[in-house]
Amino acid sequence: MKDRKAPIRGRRESQWSPFNALNYRLFFGGILLIIIGYIMMMQGPHDSFLSLHLSPVLLVLGYCVIIPLAILLKPKVKDSK
Repeated sequence: MKDRKAPIRGRRESQWSPFNALNYRLFFGGILLIIIGYIMMMQGPHDSFLSLHLSPVLLVLGYCVIIPLAILLKPKVKDSK
């Protein structure tokens, strides 16, 4: 049986993560934009500027631009030379 060393706390091994802090910020920013779009859609009468024009623009930006950008943006890899 081989001896396995216990991992040292506070020390990380180099693990590659597909997402970094920027990806998470963009993702949660997109979620926030979508929530704001739905809230604006509920405000006022059904034919107001907010519910008819501005909220769909925010929803399209959130669903079709920000969320895919957060998923597709790759973190920069630093060379260890």
